[in-house]
Amino acid sequence: MNQDNRPVVAITMGDASGIGPEIITKALARADVQAMCRPLVIGDAARLREADAITRTGLAVHAVATPAEARYAPGTVECIDLGLIPAGHPFGQLSATSGEAAYRYIERATRLVEAGEADAICTAPLSKEALHMAGHKYPGHTELLAHLTGTPEVSMMLVAPKLRVIHVTTHVGLIDAIRRIEPGLVERVIARGHATLVKSGMADPRIGVCAINPHAGENGLFGQGEEEEKIIPAIKACQAKGWRVEGPLPADTLFFRAARGDFDLVVAMYHDQGHGPVKVMGLEAGVNITVGLPVIRTSVDHGTAFDIAGKGIADEGSLVEALKQAVDLAPRRERAAA
Repeated sequence: MNQDNRPVVAITMGDASGIGPEIITKALARADVQAMCRPLVIGDAARLREADAITRTGLAVHAVATPAEARYAPGTVECIDLGLIPAGHPFGQLSATSGEAAYRYIERATRLVEAGEADAICTAPLSKEALHMAGHKYPGHTELLAHLTGTPEVSMMLVAPKLRVIHVTTHVGLIDAIRRIEPGLVERVIARGHATLVKSGMADPRIGVCAINPHAGENGLFGQGEEEEKIIPAIKACQAKGWRVEGPLPADTLFFRAARGDFDLVVAMYHDQGHGPVKVMGLEAGVNITVGLPVIRTSVDHGTAFDIAGKGIADEGSLVEALKQAVDLAPRRERAAA
């Protein structure tokens, strides 16, 4: 038997009412994607066939019950078919049906990786509102995956051209975020980011840590001493380990310096502090990585785009980048190809 060393990447279909099915068919029609991994969609075969007709990619959809049945033939999409989306289900509309299905896709993909039947997860976008309509009260993929894997704490890392950002807090309001930030949390987030870069082959990553206040508080002129209380002790603890960690630095200058190559990773204190610069650098090429899980998970860095869903015009670039990151991070295993 021939050896096929390409990792198996479980691609969850996301919200079936959004652009997920379309960007999946567009991405999997690309020869470079097929060459770098064995893509296994966790979703609905009938919905993928609808998306293929919309995008005119000309792919055959092969519905399977288990990964062992997948053939990974050229021009074919392999799909673990959960059969949760009814015929004629509308695109572009919030739906509890789509929310429930999105949850089930993630759940199945997680179990496949845990069982060693897939090597990484790459997620198409879901709708938080639809997820909540279906009774799954999670702020997003990151928290849902943490729950499914029994992981007490994870971090969101965004990767764009010339920029990597890891977040201390994510899906909470700004006032709540500032309350939650404390030295132990900041130190753990820096450590997760450091470990991820070291595993990727970067021996001594340069890490810049954002301040909370403008001008990093400017010696007490702005704020209530948050930098001294919440951030500096964590930075000193990391520096004591011999890591190249600098800060707290004003976010506006830190992101400029990181984009020109001074830092390998920026530690953002709250959601918009990190997301804004990444999306300016290139929304269509951004990738979301959940750091700290026992499974590899990457994602597109955009939403469901209900306004253009079903029109065949969604750009697959972010999904392709997310698949590349999943391949880079996935454990290498020798697998026999049938």
